[in-house]
Amino acid sequence: MNLKPLEDKLVIKKIEMEETTKSGIVLPSSAKEESNIAEVVAIGKGILKDEDKKDELKIGDKVVFSKYAGTEIELDKEKYTIIKFEDILAVVER
Repeated sequence: MNLKPLEDKLVIKKIEMEETTKSGIVLPSSAKEESNIAEVVAIGKGILKDEDKKDELKIGDKVVFSKYAGTEIELDKEKYTIIKFEDILAVVER
């Protein structure tokens, strides 16, 4: 099943990051605060048609988003967040 966001919305999937302490203990993401870094899964047509916004994001980009933004849903045992374009703070580049 696919999610197709409307207008200025995006579908993102949070990235689970494990952290290792100095002593080598691995802390799973459930033991700490949720990350606000995610991967873009789908982009709404309103963003793709907007000349200023269309080149800023593409599917697969890693982004930083506002902590309390969006609506979380579960689909096919996967958790996604539907978020407004304005709630994207930055694109993570490597």
